[in-house]
Amino acid sequence: MRSMKRFPYKRFLEDGVWLLAFSSVAAMAIVTITGAYARFPITLTFSLCIGLAALFLVDGFRLWMWGAVRAPDWRILLPVCLLAAPLAQTYGSRLALLLLGLQELSADKPFSPRWYDSVLFTALAIIAAMCMLALRDRLEHARAAAANERARAERIERQAVQAQLMLLQAQLEPHMLFNTLANLQGLIAFDPPRAQQMLDQLIQYLRATLSASRTELTTLATEFALIEAYLGLMSVRMGTRLSYALELPEDLRSTRVPPMLLQPLVENAIGHGLEPKVEGGRVTVRAARGAAAIVLTVADDGRGPDATPGRTGTRLGLANTRERLAALFGEQAALTLEAAHPSGALATIHLPITP
Repeated sequence: MRSMKRFPYKRFLEDGVWLLAFSSVAAMAIVTITGAYARFPITLTFSLCIGLAALFLVDGFRLWMWGAVRAPDWRILLPVCLLAAPLAQTYGSRLALLLLGLQELSADKPFSPRWYDSVLFTALAIIAAMCMLALRDRLEHARAAAANERARAERIERQAVQAQLMLLQAQLEPHMLFNTLANLQGLIAFDPPRAQQMLDQLIQYLRATLSASRTELTTLATEFALIEAYLGLMSVRMGTRLSYALELPEDLRSTRVPPMLLQPLVENAIGHGLEPKVEGGRVTVRAARGAAAIVLTVADDGRGPDATPGRTGTRLGLANTRERLAALFGEQAALTLEAAHPSGALATIHLPITP
């Protein structure tokens, strides 16, 4: 049995509006059937008072017993409706007489033939009203269940996307790390000072990426700082064969982007385009605001996108970045790779502008 402290008063008031509206319709039906249109104010007062009594007796019991969420047990509620009908008819009629300032009508005296007819009509009206409220509650529960199911499905989808992003992002760090360690191993044999310098740069780079690579979003300022650390590491390995430029407008520094978004493209430009060239080359990383998007570009003057791979696995970053963009932004983001002029490759990312 429910505690009165948990009684759903708000739903009780809502049901009162429904039942009073239902009582008004019942009054119009009575005067239409009887043709006593002149008595409509009186009939309406009686109907509203009887409906008010039924509200407290039947709907009050229903909400007290089952609350606003559980469906009522009609094996209990139906007898309650039948027992409440004579009480609602008797006391509702007396309240109406009091409000109208009338004497008790002989035809409506308890246990008179007219009274039995009125009680039967009241019982049918109460049962119909309870069915209407039960149907409304069932529809509300169905809508709430559907909304909860949609929310659960969206939550599962977000978790799946996040897991996919974390997996894709996790692939980038070992890929870059293994390539760097392989080059570091080679430098140790014939140039220990440069190997030590590269190791120092690698430690600095890993420290810089440790926190940023574990977040869902970072800023372009942080992203460009990571790219600068990575290019510094590559400069130790390639020496004067590598030059680079970073162009980030001041008004875009706080723009939020996925972390580690540009690093695989820069790595691809160096490993596929510049490092295989004897003379090396230059890579330029640029951010700009377009008409409806943030445009990030990684350009190099290397061998171009149609050249054979400079080393195994350098294409991983492109496929990985495309999958991350699709998971995060759908068709609102895109990554393209095309030939640059007069030589080299141009990777372009279009990101939607977000607040």
